Amino acid sequence: MKTKTHLTLFDPVLLKPAGKAAFAKLSPRVQWRNPVMFVVYIGSIVTTLLGLQALQDNRAASVGFIFAVALWLWFTVLFSNFAEALAEGRSKAQAASLRGLKKSTWAKKFQVPSAKVFHGAAWLPEQAENLRKGDVVMVETGDMIALDGEVIEGVATVDESAITGESAPVVRESGGDFSAVTGGTRVLSDWLVVRIAVNPGESFLDRMISMVEGAKRQKTPNEIALTILLVALTIVFLIVTVTLLPYSVFSVLAGKAGTVVSLTALIALLVCLIPTTIGGLLSAIGVAGMSRMMQANVIATSGRAVEAAGDVDVLLLDKTGTITHGNRQATSFVPAPGVSQSRLAICALQASTADETPEGRSIVALAERLGHSEPLTGESHEVPFTAQTRMSGIDVRQADACLRSLRKGAVDAIRKHVESLGGIVLAEVARAADEVARRGSTPLAVCEGATVLGVVELKDIVKAGIKERFAELRRMGIKTIMITGDNRLTAAAIAAEAGVDDFLAEATPEEKLRLIRQYQAEGRLVAMTGDGTNDAPALAQADVAVAMSSGTQAAKEAGNMVDLDSNPTKLLEIVETGKALLMTRGSLTTFSIANDVAKYFAIIPAIFVTTYPQLAALNVMRLGSPASAILSAVIFNALIIMFLIPLALKGVKYRAIGAAVLLRRNLLIYGVGGLIVPFIGIKVIDLLLVALHLA
Repeated sequence: MKTKTHLTLFDPVLLKPAGKAAFAKLSPRVQWRNPVMFVVYIGSIVTTLLGLQALQDNRAASVGFIFAVALWLWFTVLFSNFAEALAEGRSKAQAASLRGLKKSTWAKKFQVPSAKVFHGAAWLPEQAENLRKGDVVMVETGDMIALDGEVIEGVATVDESAITGESAPVVRESGGDFSAVTGGTRVLSDWLVVRIAVNPGESFLDRMISMVEGAKRQKTPNEIALTILLVALTIVFLIVTVTLLPYSVFSVLAGKAGTVVSLTALIALLVCLIPTTIGGLLSAIGVAGMSRMMQANVIATSGRAVEAAGDVDVLLLDKTGTITHGNRQATSFVPAPGVSQSRLAICALQASTADETPEGRSIVALAERLGHSEPLTGESHEVPFTAQTRMSGIDVRQADACLRSLRKGAVDAIRKHVESLGGIVLAEVARAADEVARRGSTPLAVCEGATVLGVVELKDIVKAGIKERFAELRRMGIKTIMITGDNRLTAAAIAAEAGVDDFLAEATPEEKLRLIRQYQAEGRLVAMTGDGTNDAPALAQADVAVAMSSGTQAAKEAGNMVDLDSNPTKLLEIVETGKALLMTRGSLTTFSIANDVAKYFAIIPAIFVTTYPQLAALNVMRLGSPASAILSAVIFNALIIMFLIPLALKGVKYRAIGAAVLLRRNLLIYGVGGLIVPFIGIKVIDLLLVALHLA
């Protein structure tokens, strides 16, 4: 998908449809949605009618001037339409690419969806569009997964490249946080039994398409506020311009000198005074923001989510996989007093026999590498890890009917477990766990029944460059908080190494939710990333919630963004993209308002100089004539929109510097630049018009 959606800024595939759409958008139904450009649109129509009237009245002297102004006013509207159409075109191309992934497929549907065991049961073929939520289907090697669902049996490798753009297959299995599968992906090996989680038309792919296509239909609060400001400015300048006509008539009659200002000149003045630059690009900026997020392989539910990312000032990030590499490896066994390393290693290995996590496999590998291995005898029952118990293990019923209960997990969780059985955690074990935690590693306690046997040390490596990224976020004014299930000592050591501002240790779903609500009560905007069902409540509460595509259906439904790459560090890029969107809008608004100043100096003297010759002193650009001055300002007003289209679509690059420095920098570039550039541009256009005898 990446190769299909990463189009260049002015890709030929986009230009031709955008050109056609620019003319199609001349419909009044479309134009009235943008109040600023609607005024330009009405001005274009009125000026055209004035030109036709002048043509009928044989006023040859003014016909050329009126039609020239009318032509450039139409260009102003068309350039605005073109910018919006080009931004929408990128979204349409992305939606078309996604729609191409939807194929009519057949599924192997089980007839009894409530069965306890499905593998080996009878199934019948069924078309995907006839499936319904709750149906259960078999997916085998080479089969396409018909609709989104949850794996309830089996484990298999799945090719999700059609959705994520990544060629590496992923493992999907029943239970845990990697049980969600997406319609349109293909099973490469083994088999899965999938319970369909959506009805046709409600799949993740369908939602992606509607999100992308719906980009142009939604306005964010900041955009609405800016639109209100632009409308207010437009109304003010409209009133000012309207009052200039009776003022001009009165001045001419009273002084009996000069000529009354023409309607064409007043329309030109109005169009140049109102904030047409930002008015013409505002919609394109918003749509392009969502398009840039899509290019980063992130689907946003709306422009509101993208913009909220730009306002975020608190980031909650999982430690594992975001700050650290995630695959913690067992590096040593630290036995309790009176316990041999061999017994600790064997019990840790046996407690990890059914644990398919990287940590569990690394414990088995370390024990075997050290020569400590002993097979289980008797009937065994796996005890899976849960977010509430924060431990896992195995119960073994031996031949003598004796029950061996082996557990491994967080030290405090094991402490509660053994204390509930009447045991205690020796002080030496607690000190060993603290020492492991101080080194930045994770201690896992191992117990047999009510006896704590010792600690396993798991090491996790902080990602290279992550400390510098957090320093950048700090300069942005964003507070970073590491979320981890580790104990406080381990969390503190890794937080210090990574450079985060704060951390939440031993985090439960309830604690995550409480922390987010606490910051929101202080007026802060919170962003979070997650992939598990236990993350869903916090994701639903966060202002910006990025769910991993590889995560559970509950997580994806709770988030307002979905990262197709399932890369938790993408949250940092999302925040920068959101801030770039806000900066682009602010920068172009500053430029738009600033560049009106030069137009005052061009048009005001031009339309009143015959009545008030003293106004010639304001003609600081020494423009050739009143007609060339007005026409030069109108032409510049149109062309500047066209020249700023790349900036509106690509966005102003965000730099991690303080807000005050950033404000000064943008005022210097876009404020001062907006003052200077129009003086140069209008003068150059005037020289060309005079040289070519066009005005």
